[in-house]
Amino acid sequence: MSHMIRVLLAEDQSMVREALAALLGLEPDIEVVAQVARGDEVLAAARAHAVDVALLDIEMPGMTGIEAAAALSGALPEVKVVVLTTFGRPGYLRRAMESGADAFLVKDAPAAQLASAVRQVLAGERVIDPTLAAAALADGANPLTEREREVLRVASDGSTNAEVADALRLSQGTVRNYLSTAIQKLAARNRAEAVRIAREKGWL
Repeated sequence: MSHMIRVLLAEDQSMVREALAALLGLEPDIEVVAQVARGDEVLAAARAHAVDVALLDIEMPGMTGIEAAAALSGALPEVKVVVLTTFGRPGYLRRAMESGADAFLVKDAPAAQLASAVRQVLAGERVIDPTLAAAALADGANPLTEREREVLRVASDGSTNAEVADALRLSQGTVRNYLSTAIQKLAARNRAEAVRIAREKGWL
């Protein structure tokens, strides 16, 4: 065989990570050469092990899979990125692709599909779960600006306007305006509902 595909697995749940590694290890042309449990360990591991493809879970401590994808595509553009998610949220797909991901799949996809995606991205193709792609198109673009997302994120733990203003170094009036625009855009009744809607769609 001319070249074994060197894969990095980033997944914080050890059982899931080990299962994925075992399944991919059964493929004759794929070798899992590194495993990490945190998003902020991805770049160093990819460099140290000269990987061809990085499989990144979205929800990880230290750094999300989407942030790790952006770090990889900035520092090691030759490394192909496959983002895996448990949550089929359309907004995640859009953000993953904007961060430089080459493939986006749900975690419960069959092992053969995952192995095939690894080979396809290495060949320069993009692989997207068709159900998620359809949902992302139906959902449209994220209507929130970066600043509105930031204010919602900080407010999501129940912080008061004053606390949000303090955390983001904004005036309370500005925070109120951002929150009220976000609530309006999401057709929500209040900030808690706006946070829930934005999270469900993967926009936060």
